Amino acid sequence: MRHFMKKVQNGDQVSIEYEGMLEDGEIVERSSDTGPVEFVVGSNIMPPGFEKALIGMGEGEEKTITMKPEEAFGPRDENLIHTVNKSVLGEKILPKPGMVLGMTLEKGEQTHKVPALVVAVNGEDVTIDFNHPLAGKTIIYKLTLKGIMN
Repeated sequence: MRHFMKKVQNGDQVSIEYEGMLEDGEIVERSSDTGPVEFVVGSNIMPPGFEKALIGMGEGEEKTITMKPEEAFGPRDENLIHTVNKSVLGEKILPKPGMVLGMTLEKGEQTHKVPALVVAVNGEDVTIDFNHPLAGKTIIYKLTLKGIMN
């Protein structure tokens, strides 16, 4: 009797550990900070290239993938850089370049809390970048499939 190891398919609930780094080796995110991540493959919770790489992996298997910006966090979009008057941020916030602010955006009927990076402060004008911090970057992920839960 042969034992067939289960392989990940679309719709499977998986538990993974990962480490993401830039091409220069700088680590930008790792699951060891938060513990293994559980999600359903194909639910678009993770970047598309990430989910696609898991298909066909077996438990305990490791894989290293390189994701171009289009498969990861998307290209940088210059339309997501806005200049606002300092008063919009409220009196308690003293914006400085490099500061990340939690901003509320309205899209249709929904409001979303998103991180925004202050890129410049010029008098009363504050330039804010709403791009994902990893937008436009190629990311190398080392994936380890810890388990398939279904």
